[in-house]
Amino acid sequence: MTGRILRIELRRSAALGVALLSLVTGTALALTSTEFYAGRWMQLAITVRLLLMVLLPLALAGGAWLGRRDARHRVDELFASTVRPRWQRVGPVAGALAVTVVTAYILVFLIAAGWALRTSGYFPANAIVVTAVGVPALVAAAWLGMAAGRAVPRLVTAPIVAVLGFVLVGLVPEIFMMAGVGAALAASRPEPSAVLLVPIFSGGVHDFQTVTNRVSLLQMVWLVSLAATGLLLLGAVRRRAIALAVLPALLGAAVTVPLLPVGGTRGAVAADPVAVELVCDDDGPQVCVTRAHAGLLPDVVGPAREALAVLAAKLPNAPVRAVETRQIDYWAQLTPDPAPPRHTGDTLIFETPTINRSGGADLSDGDFLPSLFQAAWQQECGEQSGQEDEPLARMVAAAWLSDQPPTLESWWDRAEAERGQRAYQALVSLPQAEQRQRMAAAREATLDCRTDALLALLPEDKP
Repeated sequence: MTGRILRIELRRSAALGVALLSLVTGTALALTSTEFYAGRWMQLAITVRLLLMVLLPLALAGGAWLGRRDARHRVDELFASTVRPRWQRVGPVAGALAVTVVTAYILVFLIAAGWALRTSGYFPANAIVVTAVGVPALVAAAWLGMAAGRAVPRLVTAPIVAVLGFVLVGLVPEIFMMAGVGAALAASRPEPSAVLLVPIFSGGVHDFQTVTNRVSLLQMVWLVSLAATGLLLLGAVRRRAIALAVLPALLGAAVTVPLLPVGGTRGAVAADPVAVELVCDDDGPQVCVTRAHAGLLPDVVGPAREALAVLAAKLPNAPVRAVETRQIDYWAQLTPDPAPPRHTGDTLIFETPTINRSGGADLSDGDFLPSLFQAAWQQECGEQSGQEDEPLARMVAAAWLSDQPPTLESWWDRAEAERGQRAYQALVSLPQAEQRQRMAAAREATLDCRTDALLALLPEDKP
């Protein structure tokens, strides 16, 4: 009997409309941002979780709309007079809404998975766990929305709970993230662990990182307890039952918050050793990328070998292989990950190129080859890195390799760019043997974390 009612609700209630709206909205958002996850399963999981910022308010609003159905048709007093318990009457409706919003969520993931599957060379199993956290989150939102619609059966209830839901899952994590960044920079306390009760990773996760299963499972425990509270509130009639319905959510928070790591997103992630394993092309000078970016290898092989050939023609002891950096970006470095390996003389370590919407390398702007030339004069030196004139000196050194004057970048100060032009002209005016000697000395010094020889290329007069 209950199954028959559930099927009727699935066909005739507003649950199907809520699911279709969620499916269309989620798919549109996912397909307009494929460059954020193409070829990378963990990034797909994080992106789908980020879509909850929109899908959760829709589930809340849809639940509120369904929750006021009895009052809208003026049959709530009639149903209340029957001997059948309320939870038996609302169960099929709640089940239909839960099934439809979860189905829409899974379909959004499967549709977007086509872009991850095309060029992916690495499938981390816990990407499924990260994605699965969205299931109890949507069920909890749907049932809490129904409870709100039943408690306040007004036309404005649905849009109000949608706005409140967006504020809670969208703006609050952003506020905490900005506060956490400021706290980290000030060496103060990190974000509280309670931030992870919101299932949105607004701070993002690096391609070389993974969300720990412990955090995902704790989030599931909290969201399941929240869904239980929503269902109990929906079926409660008396005040005592309403008060007791809040207990699962309180108990879930009491259990999970002490076990969740502090630091928000940065506390929830860990380095993924498999993602940084190298995948190489050995049909010529070796070119390697990380397993997480295996889809980039066919695109970067050509420019990397071209750069290696130029370096071999112009420098003694030039690098003979090119390898993608395994360094995590600055913000992710706030987590205690191992320091990246330093460059060696026989290896050219290059930055990850921009990833396009199909999961390949976006080389359309022509900046990748110059960046390879600049990488020949770069070293990870910890606190010794980052002198003011280093970027300008590297630009001059890269221009010498390409036999082209330095390009005036949009972010360069005009006077600084002119200084770079003068440095280049002074360098190329020297005899060829002296040019090679100076540049070889500059590279050797750079590999030893000494920038004096590289900075000596620049004229002393600053603008």
